[in-house]
Amino acid sequence: MLLRHTPKEIQERSAVTINPAKTCQPIGAMYAALGIHGCLPHSHGSQGCCAYHRSALTRHYKEPISAATSSFTEGSSVFGGQANLLQAINNIFTVYNPEVIAVHTTCLSETIGDDLKQIFDKATKEGIVPKGKTLIGASTPSYVGSHVTGFSNMVKAMAGVAEEAGTGKRSGKINVIPGWVEPADMEEIKRLAKIIGVDITLFPDTSGVLNGPLSGEYQMFPKGGVTVADLKATSRAIGTLALGEWCSADAARLLDTKHKVPCRVLDMPFGLKATDRFIDALRTIGGTTVPNEIAYERGQLVDLISDMHQYFYHKKVAIFGDPDQLIAMTEFLVSIDMWPVHIVTGTPGKRFEERIKELTKDIPVPVNVRQRGDMYLLHQWIKNDPVDLLIGNTYGKYIARDEDIPFIRWGFPILDRQGHQYFPTSGYRGGLLFLEKVLNALLDRKDRDSPEQKFELVL
Repeated sequence: MLLRHTPKEIQERSAVTINPAKTCQPIGAMYAALGIHGCLPHSHGSQGCCAYHRSALTRHYKEPISAATSSFTEGSSVFGGQANLLQAINNIFTVYNPEVIAVHTTCLSETIGDDLKQIFDKATKEGIVPKGKTLIGASTPSYVGSHVTGFSNMVKAMAGVAEEAGTGKRSGKINVIPGWVEPADMEEIKRLAKIIGVDITLFPDTSGVLNGPLSGEYQMFPKGGVTVADLKATSRAIGTLALGEWCSADAARLLDTKHKVPCRVLDMPFGLKATDRFIDALRTIGGTTVPNEIAYERGQLVDLISDMHQYFYHKKVAIFGDPDQLIAMTEFLVSIDMWPVHIVTGTPGKRFEERIKELTKDIPVPVNVRQRGDMYLLHQWIKNDPVDLLIGNTYGKYIARDEDIPFIRWGFPILDRQGHQYFPTSGYRGGLLFLEKVLNALLDRKDRDSPEQKFELVL
């Protein structure tokens, strides 16, 4: 494999990224838009950009991703894409009749300086937008941030749909912004809220959109997703829980400053401690109590951790992915006495390094952490300080193969395995499922490497 030529000697690089640990903003914006019911995402740029964004999501979710494009040509690239977008809006509402068109920009349209708000205003004044239909838009140039940034920008645009609450009574609902997680995680968050007895508005919500059943009938717009009516009513909620600083906090703070909906930013509910905080926040804001069913699920996770602690204990882990997910997962691993020693995200944000250092401060071995990092650096770290387990998306398989490390696929994208859209990581049940993967990987390796006299039937 080519990666075997990666040298152990590390040199600081400021002008080149090798094997990026991220992808571009529009992919995140497109995924977020799919979490709105009856929404057709629209890529304001060239056909090639849209094709890449669709294929990236299709390969991960194993579902056909529908999206439209402004189909820039040389003329649009020079003179701007306003005419293309106006024609596209008219065509989409006429032919496909979605409830919402969610437009995200690309490098091309951002560089030429297209103003989405001005184009939307023109479309409305010219009667191109039918009554009762909605346009939302987000600025998502690929040369800034990452797919996480694009997701956040589109979710903030969703929060911008909220109507003025006025002096009317609050709805009693809680807004929950889940961040970039799998559809199964969104289902799990809704299930937990229902058990606790709290009425929530989850946005975006890709459950039922990208993990729905095969019914034999084609649906252009699946039944899942948050409705526009629910988005408009987010201004009347009693509070907002943003799960993740990078993906969700901007939208929550917009609702707070603009509509006086109090917000709290929590970590994604991965593992015992983060899920405890999420459940407690739901209970507190909703004014309810935690039922025995939740305590039962929590006890099962604690039982598994207790029974199998010997296999987790002091195992070194390398992990890469998105900031919000890595922060929650690092806390989870540390809580079960594993040692996450190499942690990389491609998304910028110095706060990430600060959080990780705080979470790992009691680990008695050196910990490497890098924002704006890449897979090349991660591989070099592993060569210098080998680990017992690698956790991350499919692109980690090359490092795992070259260094002969057990590998768990987790995060985005997963291109060579199935099931991630159906099985959550969030909540206590999600923690059980994830620890099963960890145990299987570690125990399979133990069986493989054990000499015959230590090859045990019972572990």
